Amino acid sequence: QVHLVESGGGLVQPGGSLRLSCAASRTIFSRVNTMAWYRQAPGKQRELVAGITSGGTTNYADSVKGRFTISRDNSKNTVYLQMNSLKPEDTAVYFCNVRATLLSRHDESLYWGQGTQVTVSS
Repeated sequence: QVHLVESGGGLVQPGGSLRLSCAASRTIFSRVNTMAWYRQAPGKQRELVAGITSGGTTNYADSVKGRFTISRDNSKNTVYLQMNSLKPEDTAVYFCNVRATLLSRHDESLYWGQGTQVTVSS
């Protein structure tokens, strides 16, 4: 079953913007801790783009600092990635990752979204 629903990917010209969303279903998860975005470009290793703790502490890859902003809405169990000033090198499949507890369990585990394609091209 798919526990994380991602949206917002697409094709955009250089300099454009996109906002990615990832929702962790409240009917599946009792608690959501750290939320993050990773990306993987062709021929590249998967890398951490941005992360945010339950308390709101954020961290970013150097390549996206000043351009991307990660945020979360805890009432909706949703994490966002606002991407501005997009560059061709930002082209990748973006994966949502969350550390969360299932309603049926007592321990935290890592969960991945299926990925959403972001293509930056003129």
